[in-house]
Amino acid sequence: MSNTTRPDAAMFDAAHPVLCLASASPRRRDLLASIGVHVEVRPVDVDETPLPGESAASYVSRLACDKARLGSGLSTLPTLGSDTAVVCDDEILGKPEGSEHAASMLRRLSGRAHQVLTAVTVSGPAGVLTACVTTRVTMREIAEDEIAAYWASGEPADKAGGYAIQGLAAVFVERLEGSHSAVVGLPLFETAALLRRQGVAVWGDALR
Repeated sequence: MSNTTRPDAAMFDAAHPVLCLASASPRRRDLLASIGVHVEVRPVDVDETPLPGESAASYVSRLACDKARLGSGLSTLPTLGSDTAVVCDDEILGKPEGSEHAASMLRRLSGRAHQVLTAVTVSGPAGVLTACVTTRVTMREIAEDEIAAYWASGEPADKAGGYAIQGLAAVFVERLEGSHSAVVGLPLFETAALLRRQGVAVWGDALR
């Protein structure tokens, strides 16, 4: 028989947050809730400008660490920071500045593969732990009228790369190699491993 103490039911109670989320993203909050981790939300502001010569992996990892570091100053709980970048031809595609910018990004992604990198950092008793995940996303050809209609939906306005895989843009995705949840905003497999190392229980731990 295992001597491991099972997590108390209160740890999975939405009224008792066990983690500070240093982000206002409802997608990350919902992803964490889906694995039984309820959070207090403490958004932070960081400069998201890439450094000269900085790789996409270094960029998202740096921002995730910065967010976790700043968030940890606002809470006594372990703190999670994360960042996602859409990369095409080694260029980071940010959030669209308007309809033309969004359209140009979707034209660029149309009919080809690109990478989505998501880094997650959890600070807590075990120190500052970080993981970075790369997912390859292949899109079908996207027609001009679809691009215009997608922008009119309002969905891509605040999304990196100008699309949301968990929303209407799912119909554009022909193939995905890697982590779907990472493209949405948080790689759940890697996140769960980091949380456990910080003493934060996730769904399933109570069954062990």
